[in-house]
Amino acid sequence: MGELMLGKRVLVTGVRNKWSIAWHTAEALHREGARVAFSVFGEREEAGLRKLLTDSGMEDAPIAHCNATDEAQAVALMETIGAAFDGELDGLVHAIAFANRDDLSGEYVNTSREGFSVAHENSVYTMVSLARAARPLMNKAGGGSLVTLTYLGAERVVPNYNVMGVAKAALEASVRYLATDLGGENIRVNAVSAGPIKTLSASGISGFDGMVKHVAERSPLRRAVTPDEVGDAVLFLLSNLARGITGETLYVDAGYHTMGM
Repeated sequence: MGELMLGKRVLVTGVRNKWSIAWHTAEALHREGARVAFSVFGEREEAGLRKLLTDSGMEDAPIAHCNATDEAQAVALMETIGAAFDGELDGLVHAIAFANRDDLSGEYVNTSREGFSVAHENSVYTMVSLARAARPLMNKAGGGSLVTLTYLGAERVVPNYNVMGVAKAALEASVRYLATDLGGENIRVNAVSAGPIKTLSASGISGFDGMVKHVAERSPLRRAVTPDEVGDAVLFLLSNLARGITGETLYVDAGYHTMGM
């Protein structure tokens, strides 16, 4: 076990299964000595997570339920986590995103008002809600670090990413505004923009396998990235090694974003 995060208390949200970037982040945190707690949406997600925790030696990690679009639930979550972590929190991983499957194909112009709202409430507002609720715990810890997950579709048109791309753009803007709001309290806010990875969420995007193949062929490293590579990047931003970095988006995509095609 390493010591990069020894004694640090981190809440990881959004673990769905063993392929989740959030799960690989949790494994990296555990490897480096962090105390990790988890937030999941409900009983089904908790059942899958408990199996992962048992297999990885983290069976004692606290688990709480939270629909972070509900501000009251976000506050209650932080009360639960605060009780588990002696009233303090050093890090938060925001890995929550959702859009209606019907809005991830066809033309963006056909996005419904409801679909637009669903994508932004789940993928953007949850970051704001959790940051606000976590702020007192991080203040007691003397500061902290929040990291969220984004994708290149926030700044370029990616076929069938549609409303999620627009939501990720709002998420990246929120990172900058939150970084400004919280920086004076030694709370850093950053994003990691991962290349396409075969996660459960990605399975809802039409033509996703082709996206992975395209990146593998065109990126400077001539390959796609893996979830553990992204998890290590999130770990870096949560750690003291990144103490001078805030309001940034770190690309972990084998260099694909630098290419002109």
